[in-house]
Amino acid sequence: MQVQAKLQNLRLSPRKVRLVADNIRGLKVSIALNRLAFMEKRAALPMLKLLKSAVANAEHNLKWKTDNLKIVAVKVDGGTTLKRSMPRAMGRASKINKRTSHISIMLDEIVKSKITDTKTKDEDKDKKPTAATLVKSLAEVKTMAKADNLEENKAIATDEGHKPDIKDPRMEGSDRNKQHLDQLRKKGPGGKVRRIFSRKAV
Repeated sequence: MQVQAKLQNLRLSPRKVRLVADNIRGLKVSIALNRLAFMEKRAALPMLKLLKSAVANAEHNLKWKTDNLKIVAVKVDGGTTLKRSMPRAMGRASKINKRTSHISIMLDEIVKSKITDTKTKDEDKDKKPTAATLVKSLAEVKTMAKADNLEENKAIATDEGHKPDIKDPRMEGSDRNKQHLDQLRKKGPGGKVRRIFSRKAV
């Protein structure tokens, strides 16, 4: 298992950030922190903050110790490029690309710890072992299957029997349709327009 920390859209070009990333790749965390603290590069400060964030993730989430961590990978990719322009002679403009970088740092343990997740242990304790039954013939298998089907049908029947009674007829589609038809029947045939359209075509 590895711990990761990401920094997106850093306002530095990937080419300049990779100069710093190459100096700390594969080192112990303690050595990399010291190296970044005294490096005279503009990308060293954001890289130092990102490395501290990754160490904090490892300590908080997986209870790893800082002395037992190393930098497995440092990945620097190009982010979004901001387009700018510079006025030049004769009314022209030259293009300026303000590049950004995406950085990700992966940390891992030097000596693997034997601590496992407590959740998996608790889940294994909660699971009760099912008693295995020996079946001697095919007839026993059929009878067991029939018994299971009967129990399922009973459960379905009980679920259907316990449905709540709906008092409001508007909640049921069939009753609502009946009410609409009853209102139409009460009105009955009426009006000249209705008589015209009810005639058969000649």
